[in-house]
Amino acid sequence: MGVYDFFPEYEVVRNDTTCVNCRVCERQCANGVHSYHPEITPARLLADSTQCVDCQRCVLLCPTKSLKIVQSNNTYKLNNNWTKKEINEIITQASTGGVLLSSMGNPEPYPIYFDKITINASQVTNPSIDPLREPMETRVYLGSKPEKLTRGPDGKLQSNLGPHLALAMPMLFSAMSYGSISYNAHESLARASEELGIFYNTGEGGLHENFYRYGKNTIVQVASGRFGVHKDYLYAGAAIEIKMGQGAKPGIGGHLPGKKIVDDISRTRMTPEGSDAISPAPHHDIYSIEDLSQLVYSLKETTAYTKPVIVKIAAVHNVAAIASGIARSGADIIALDGFRGGTGAAPTRIRDNVGIPIELALAAVDTRLRQEGIRERVGIIAGGGIRSSADIVKAVALGADAVYLGTAALLALGCHLCRACQTGKCNWGIATQEPDLVKRLNPNVGYKRLVNLMRAWQHEIMEIMGGMGINSIESLKGNRLMLRGVGLNETELGVLGLKHAGE
Repeated sequence: MGVYDFFPEYEVVRNDTTCVNCRVCERQCANGVHSYHPEITPARLLADSTQCVDCQRCVLLCPTKSLKIVQSNNTYKLNNNWTKKEINEIITQASTGGVLLSSMGNPEPYPIYFDKITINASQVTNPSIDPLREPMETRVYLGSKPEKLTRGPDGKLQSNLGPHLALAMPMLFSAMSYGSISYNAHESLARASEELGIFYNTGEGGLHENFYRYGKNTIVQVASGRFGVHKDYLYAGAAIEIKMGQGAKPGIGGHLPGKKIVDDISRTRMTPEGSDAISPAPHHDIYSIEDLSQLVYSLKETTAYTKPVIVKIAAVHNVAAIASGIARSGADIIALDGFRGGTGAAPTRIRDNVGIPIELALAAVDTRLRQEGIRERVGIIAGGGIRSSADIVKAVALGADAVYLGTAALLALGCHLCRACQTGKCNWGIATQEPDLVKRLNPNVGYKRLVNLMRAWQHEIMEIMGGMGINSIESLKGNRLMLRGVGLNETELGVLGLKHAGE
């Protein structure tokens, strides 16, 4: 695409009065936006706005605060059908002949149902609970549970529980592969998980040998490409996740560009250095629930039935029926990923048009499994658009046991959602493999920021539950009486299983 095919989306504005030509912006920008020109009079820094992705690094690190990045107000002739976005995308594809790629989740203005759900609170008759002075349980056990209690001839309870994941709080870090994100980002996630007593997910692409020591807090993923999958890898984690789909690109396989497959990543993924790692859309050995069941049991046999198996699917229209089959496949946990889930690279048209919101998918799945009397056969993890502790409380009340956090975790590490992950030039050292950029993320700082965020959210969850008069996550799970809808139609309320506020 030519540089002048269309006007840049952002404009870099520099205050030449306060700028001291320290050149920090030039050194910090991986996209080559800033350049120093001693040949002009007076010598000064100039900016090429066509290269700017609005990552904000130059703005935040400018010592004299002489920079700002603004949305360009240059536009085409007004047309409600053909917006600037649509026109620019057509120009791009006409210039390149390629598929549009995007990252970091669906940004389109679809309804966010979490924002249309309110939480109940105790008043007078049902006393609230003070989490600072009274016990409050946030622990979660993920896995298959018996449908009823049984006792032996001696009257003692019989426990036939399979392996479970024990979480100190109902949050996990979602799948982000080593390759799509940096070594330092993975180390931050692993160390934070160990300190918090939760889990992080390797994503598709194996586990770096240095991170095997975090195995007790690791979920290892088996995707369609089987990159990095071998016996030691399966044994290394506390659980195994079969990735059938993901929210940002349902029905689409994975793609890690060859420029990101360097050194350790090549060895970890067991793929040639510099070659694109493309995983197929389907698992070529899975075309039915029966096929899925065979893989579930193969993984359980391989690991001597010591690890729970998770099946991850994207939130799509018939997700409840799919989840019902998965619950009968022998899987211990279902992970649901809504269409706001982030990823390092996804076809733009898929990301922005395929799938459904996690709130609707979660409620539909929980309802279906309860109606069929099999809800306790599987744990449910919900992901794809969880932004706060309030979203977590609402997700649990809609039926989740726990939630996956991806974008929120990256924001804690320094991500500014410039949505340029697919370029490999992340200025914050997260979605990159370039050594000079990777070192910008200090894992000693990164993991502490993740710990801070999770503990803050845990405290807020206890505060919210206390206000509801509920003292355990287990009592909140699927408790939709504690939620009400605001501004939702009858169909939406029906799918969510909620009453309208005021009822």
